[in-house]
Amino acid sequence: MSGFGWVQIVRLGLAQTALGAVVVLTTSTLNRVMVVELALPALVPGLLVALHHASQMLRPRWGFGSDRGGRRTPWIVGGMALLALGGVLAAVATALMAEDFSAGLALGVVAFLAIGIGVGACGTNLLVLLATHVGKGRRAAAATIVWTMMIAGFVITGAGAGRFLDPFSPERLVAVSCAVSGLAFLVTVAAVWRLEPARSPAAERAATRAAATPFREALKTIWAEDEARRFTWFVLASMLAYSMQDLILEPFAGLVFGMSAGETTRLSGLQNAGTLAGMIGVAMLSGAFGETPSGLLKRWIIAGCLASALALAAIATAGLGGSEAAIHPAAFALGLGNGAFATAAIGSMMGLAGRGDPATRGARMGLWGAAQAVGFGFGGLLGALAADVARFAIGSTAASYALVFLGEAALFAACAVFALRLGGANAGMSELCASRQPFGPPQHEGG
Repeated sequence: MSGFGWVQIVRLGLAQTALGAVVVLTTSTLNRVMVVELALPALVPGLLVALHHASQMLRPRWGFGSDRGGRRTPWIVGGMALLALGGVLAAVATALMAEDFSAGLALGVVAFLAIGIGVGACGTNLLVLLATHVGKGRRAAAATIVWTMMIAGFVITGAGAGRFLDPFSPERLVAVSCAVSGLAFLVTVAAVWRLEPARSPAAERAATRAAATPFREALKTIWAEDEARRFTWFVLASMLAYSMQDLILEPFAGLVFGMSAGETTRLSGLQNAGTLAGMIGVAMLSGAFGETPSGLLKRWIIAGCLASALALAAIATAGLGGSEAAIHPAAFALGLGNGAFATAAIGSMMGLAGRGDPATRGARMGLWGAAQAVGFGFGGLLGALAADVARFAIGSTAASYALVFLGEAALFAACAVFALRLGGANAGMSELCASRQPFGPPQHEGG
């Protein structure tokens, strides 16, 4: 069976772009509308977004469902349909909150549950399809392409929706959401149309075995494997470290350095630019050397974690020293380390998903996707909570934020040490990844 070429990888990237377009509209734009236009407490959208993250704990079940059927495409299309429907319902719920808060909130709960389940079903099986059909030498590049295209979905939707939402009205909000969700669904269907190859006899046998195995038994078998269990804990811990600064970097820059809203937004943009540079750099450099991809990706994971730790230490030092000039290169360096780590981690996830019984490939990817979603969703909340507690206990704003950044740096350093053990007791990571056929950080949902 021949692997996917660049055209097929880009097609899956288009599906990820569509996924990102709906997600950013529901988690960012609707968040702002609830807080600013409707003057609701920030807790309301915060809890709804948390619900979207929590529902992704079901990712292993959606991956297992595709294992049983032996096809990933129906789950990708079905997940996107549910995500698109959730996006429309979320906009309707937001508009309804202005008239009847209780009814709007109830509809919002249903909508964000649908969004989380749709993201989980679509994103998990999209990664499994990549893991199954992308060759070893293309994994880092494939991860970069798919995630860069997802970020492009964020950017395009943010700019386009923002333009069409002015002047704001509830009717415009619903109309824009319907247009984005409908277009995203059509793009996904076109992207995956006849993309998945026909099942081989081996795949047929794997699907038959999966159909005969209860979900809990399959999950228990996966968790009993040392390498799968270690990688799950690594994904959870590294996603906590990755997202802890999400909600505190801009407030830190505003409170400690007196930056304006526009200046802190540009600082976040600089960090995101570093993330893209790190992702692209790993993809290019991984293809430039003739080493075993799995071993090279493992080294990139460790290097990315250590670089992120050093950058966070530099941010903490800049805050304590009041050096505004140092914060910009430190933010870019943090993005650079994050991007390198994320791309290598996704590539390794793709490689490890191919290890073991093909009948549990989707469940494996779902397990790691659930760990990623929980770590990412909880990390931002943990960072914000830690900053508030430290400010109350210490009294010094700069010292409080520095303490949180240093704690995050220590967690990244611990993840780098933990990554050294991912080679396992029974075999090195290279052997694990190479022992089977083909085998993602973070989802900014993403995916």
